[in-house]
Amino acid sequence: MAHPLDSIQAPIAAEMAEFEVKFRQSMQTNVLLLDKIMGYIVRRKGKQVRPMFVFLTARTVAADPAGTLNPASFRGAALIELLHTATLVHDDVVDESNYRRGFFSINALWKNKIAVLVGDYLLSRGLQLALEHDDFDLLKIVNRAVRELSEGELLQIEKARRLDITEDVYFDIIRQKTASLIASCTAVGAASVGASKEVVERARLFGEKVGMAFQIKDDLFDYGTAEIGKPVGIDIKEKKMTLPLIYALQQASWIEKRRVIFNVKNNAGHRDRVQQVIDFVKKSGGLDYAVRTMERYRDEALAILHEFPASAARTSLEALINYTIEREK
Repeated sequence: MAHPLDSIQAPIAAEMAEFEVKFRQSMQTNVLLLDKIMGYIVRRKGKQVRPMFVFLTARTVAADPAGTLNPASFRGAALIELLHTATLVHDDVVDESNYRRGFFSINALWKNKIAVLVGDYLLSRGLQLALEHDDFDLLKIVNRAVRELSEGELLQIEKARRLDITEDVYFDIIRQKTASLIASCTAVGAASVGASKEVVERARLFGEKVGMAFQIKDDLFDYGTAEIGKPVGIDIKEKKMTLPLIYALQQASWIEKRRVIFNVKNNAGHRDRVQQVIDFVKKSGGLDYAVRTMERYRDEALAILHEFPASAARTSLEALINYTIEREK
């Protein structure tokens, strides 16, 4: 059965195939151990949604949407993939995670020391790729995303200790942790075809709105809104305060709030406590509120997208937005 992403990819199928080859080349190294690990990383790549956002945005804002894309668009997509992969490798070390997307993580196979060095190597390859071609504008965009990603993670860790996250703080965290990366994809796509600063900023804002909707969808998986996806209750077990729970707590009485926060703080080994939190959120309308918020961000993203002329790439971007919030995992 054809994957829904196959038809979305149609206007950029040639670019995606070319990117695959170029990205593999950018990962090659003379150090045998490193080359082996790079090969492993390339083989376990995901759906390639990030390069798709780069190429589709580049085509949408380009003067000639059907023309040949600049080499800068490919370098921009590779830069994002290299720096993002570096952050994932480091994340797995920080989280002591042995799996990513059903595969063993780098730290599980080669231990933490090597994983940290591999992350550093990927970071330096990304920087080198940009500097070799004087892609300072692209580097500036991606560097901002990596900085925000780190700040968002640290803000979440700081707040998780006290479980006192407000909606505003939650939106700050997901804007930095998730939305900044998709925003960098769309901004890089626009910048790579020589778009004006105003157009690049509009493209960035469009990606940010998509990223916000994407993360709220991810938070909803925690409540078993789909049969597949991440394990139900994993955010609660990890004491992560997500939008459905934050909203539900805002509606609760003081005594109920205390009981729920106690269950979140002390859920280790208590599946019934996690289930109680899930039931409380569902009963309090937390899921409905999160769905409405996600749909608002999607609509805001579509409004920005529709400011650009109609084209096959714009239609695919619209389908990609809907895919990100209708996906089942």
